[in-house]
Amino acid sequence: MSFTMEKMDKMVMQYIDKCVLCWLATSNSANEPNVSPKEIFTHEGERTLLIANIASLGSSRNIRENPKVCVSFVDVFVQKGFKIHGSARLIKRGDSGFDRKVNLLKSLLTTDFPIKSVIEVTVHRIEMIKAPSYLLFPHITEQDQIESAYLAYGVKAIDYFS
Repeated sequence: MSFTMEKMDKMVMQYIDKCVLCWLATSNSANEPNVSPKEIFTHEGERTLLIANIASLGSSRNIRENPKVCVSFVDVFVQKGFKIHGSARLIKRGDSGFDRKVNLLKSLLTTDFPIKSVIEVTVHRIEMIKAPSYLLFPHITEQDQIESAYLAYGVKAIDYFS
């Protein structure tokens, strides 16, 4: 299934909620790319992604020079996710909405990380990401992928109800 969207639907938001890491791609004014992991991110409505800037000097500098970004996130077990293309801006302490956006991000934390600013991404286009195995082996299911990932990563499913 290949498709693009212009806003986040329920499925995209569910992936954002369950993924533990996203990757933010930026480039500077000379079009030199930079990709860095971000572990604190959430959605705000259907058209906005919020990312905590904890130690993102390169990403912040690039966003000031070139606001076009791409953010990707993948459920490592199902091996599916999404890529969000958009424009970013930095929201700093003292800016309107900063405290509210920081509180949304901090609600996800168990440790009090120092959030220097918030990277706010306005969604322009969303694409689904799938592992190549879904294309190469059309019979493969999400459950097959999960079981394969458990073996590959040496983990076991947690039964929360026992």
